[in-house]
Amino acid sequence: MNDNARVRNLFVGLLGAVAGAIVGYFAFFWIAQQGFYALMLPGGLVGLGGGLLVKDRSPLRAALCGMLALGLGVFTEWRFAPFIKDGSLSYFLAHLHELRPVTMLMIVAGSVFGYWLALGREAVVKPGEAPPAAT
Repeated sequence: MNDNARVRNLFVGLLGAVAGAIVGYFAFFWIAQQGFYALMLPGGLVGLGGGLLVKDRSPLRAALCGMLALGLGVFTEWRFAPFIKDGSLSYFLAHLHELRPVTMLMIVAGSVFGYWLALGREAVVKPGEAPPAAT
């Protein structure tokens, strides 16, 4: 795969990740209104959006999506349940260690899914075809 195709795939993947982030953010709040706590969903949809439309395997794209998923998970939790003492984002970030363990676990799991799903897939070699040339 040439450099232009890789850059295009990175760009398309990141656009998909942003679209997944938007859908995941609003889907989390819709599901929360139904009585469920799906904090892994925003990060997972970042990864799904980041890896769905691309045709290559990219650790760079996956790392960027994983970081976006982590930030989105923290931001979503802050918007959903800010601290009572001070509702500001800066206070929330300074006191992340005070979140419940299940909340931290779900944010991290969403980030892992964000990475894993955005990683992409290797080109599949069908029987009788030559494998793609390494670049």
